[in-house]
Amino acid sequence: MKIDPLNLRQVNVFQNATDEDLNLIARHAIERSIEEGEFFFFQGDPAAYLYVLVSGRAKLMQTNPAGQQVNLRTINEWQMFGALGAVREGATYPASAQALEHSVALAVKSETMHEIMETRPYLSFDLMKLMTGYIQEMQERYRELATEKVERRIARVLLRLAAQMGDKQDGGIELSFTRQDLAEMSGTTLYTVSRILSEWERQGLVEAGRERVLIRNPHGVVSIAEELNQ
Repeated sequence: MKIDPLNLRQVNVFQNATDEDLNLIARHAIERSIEEGEFFFFQGDPAAYLYVLVSGRAKLMQTNPAGQQVNLRTINEWQMFGALGAVREGATYPASAQALEHSVALAVKSETMHEIMETRPYLSFDLMKLMTGYIQEMQERYRELATEKVERRIARVLLRLAAQMGDKQDGGIELSFTRQDLAEMSGTTLYTVSRILSEWERQGLVEAGRERVLIRNPHGVVSIAEELNQ
């Protein structure tokens, strides 16, 4: 796949980059093509590369010693992931990155990006903003898990995904993921997710398939997320 270096400006961290900087980063990047279900990297591996997804979708997930998985976030096109090694020497990946469909990413050595960032403070600042956003999102999700009802958590996850990756259609907003993914992201079980989606489908809020959810009534889902009817 031929990548125009200037397309890298779609990445939040590179939005203030000069054309010269984008060409420099592209020259140091290698292309990685991953089939659905395969991994860009595994939790605990040395964080030797950072990645920019240029096509497809991937998810970041953590696994505890008991083998339970938690889906942290979905990665969409022109998003950066796995960048910890560019900031901290000797870092390991805190999560695994798995392709949800055939995906292509540009990989840049962490040490190379660190060297580039040393003479380009804007890159360090924009990367710091990206990581701060991730931290705030994780804090919000932890608060939701600790204090909120499961229906509200599921509604909030759907709205968050709708903003990140929703495909607007005449019938609503379509999201592509499995019910297991939704269960992991909302901190509940597959059975609970299936039960709640079935009830919401009966109410006309969503249309749930095996690997997709169509939000037919976004306002109704917002009402659940914000407990507007209570």
